[in-house]
Amino acid sequence: MDKFLITGGRPLHGRIVVSGAKNAALPALAASLLTDQRVILRNIPRVRDLSTMRSLLEDLGVDSSVTHETHGNRVEIEARQLLNPVAPYELVKQMRASVLVLGPLVARFGKARVSLPGGCAIGVRPINLHLKGLEKLGASIKFDHGYVDVKADGLKGTDFYFDTISVTGTENLMMAATLAEGVTVLENAAREPEVQDLANLLNKMGADIEGAGTPRIRIRGRSKLQGAEHSIIPDRIEAGTFLAAGAITAGELVVDRCIPEHLTSVLADLEMCGVKVVGGPGGPQTLTVKAGSTLQALDVTTQEYPGFPTDMQAQFMTLMTQAEGSSVITETIFENRFMHALELARMGADITVNGRRAVVRGPTLLSGAKIQASDLRASASLVLAGLAAEGDTIIDRVYHIDRGYERIEEKLTQVGARIVRISESD
Repeated sequence: MDKFLITGGRPLHGRIVVSGAKNAALPALAASLLTDQRVILRNIPRVRDLSTMRSLLEDLGVDSSVTHETHGNRVEIEARQLLNPVAPYELVKQMRASVLVLGPLVARFGKARVSLPGGCAIGVRPINLHLKGLEKLGASIKFDHGYVDVKADGLKGTDFYFDTISVTGTENLMMAATLAEGVTVLENAAREPEVQDLANLLNKMGADIEGAGTPRIRIRGRSKLQGAEHSIIPDRIEAGTFLAAGAITAGELVVDRCIPEHLTSVLADLEMCGVKVVGGPGGPQTLTVKAGSTLQALDVTTQEYPGFPTDMQAQFMTLMTQAEGSSVITETIFENRFMHALELARMGADITVNGRRAVVRGPTLLSGAKIQASDLRASASLVLAGLAAEGDTIIDRVYHIDRGYERIEEKLTQVGARIVRISESD
């Protein structure tokens, strides 16, 4: 397994470019199953999860090709026929977002067999809402040896209320409803920018979707969808991670190709704890983080969008190790998302975890150590810690970070970080 070797203590200076959003690209790839015409997607990040999704689509019988462009990959997909309606355990266990093929397969082909994802490092994330919604649309559900079999002889529009907000649940049902007969209304739907981006793609494909980005989404079903071309939005979590990197190293970092409106809560909290972030130079899709006054402790609670994102919680915790005072970080989305706290403590951080609350007391001097990543965002938080620490930090199991960050070590090196990837062969 690859490792990162980071020599800390160097302020970051320069321009760093944000890649396309992994969490927008995944449902966009799944949406290609809804038509037999060619779908062209641009700004696809070169990350492991997208390779896994392409492998799954190819297993299903989809033709795809990839072209490298200046910003991300250009992926062309044609789902002319279905050879195999199965999303196997071997792929679903690698990436839970594989369940996003469920809605499109049932809507267009009338059947799907998808492995149940089970638990993961950051908590249990069941797909019961996906299944309840498909049942309301007219599908039949059966469970068989760790798989769920879903069949439908034509879906019919319905009203469905999400008991708890689910991003992938909203995306799955929204895709399924595009080919259902009649009108479907999703209430208490997820409002994330990635949901909006998927709706924009589906509308380009001929769907009739209103309200994406609000708690109420209305979909008028069509008998058929067509091909389309679409560019994936920038990754707001990657942008937030780089803003935190600039702040924790007391540098001046330009974060390019981001959408500030997608980062409202993150930017507000960074400002409240003393981080100066300004627009430009370079236009409305550029933000600059500048070294300023001493960081101040701040309490943060993760919430569904537009609240503070759970995917930025670990990075913010690392930042708070360098802030004056005590910060209380409350995690409301996942029940087991503080595993990075133990690794930060090994580097000298003063963190006390009690259930879904963590108290971070700072500032503390971080020192390099051998540490281990447990999940995607935990990996990013440990990279930030390594950048700020004295001496050398070795992070093991960085395959986690490869799932969602495109060549992060190369991007950080270009702005002054000392970070190298060490392979087993080395």
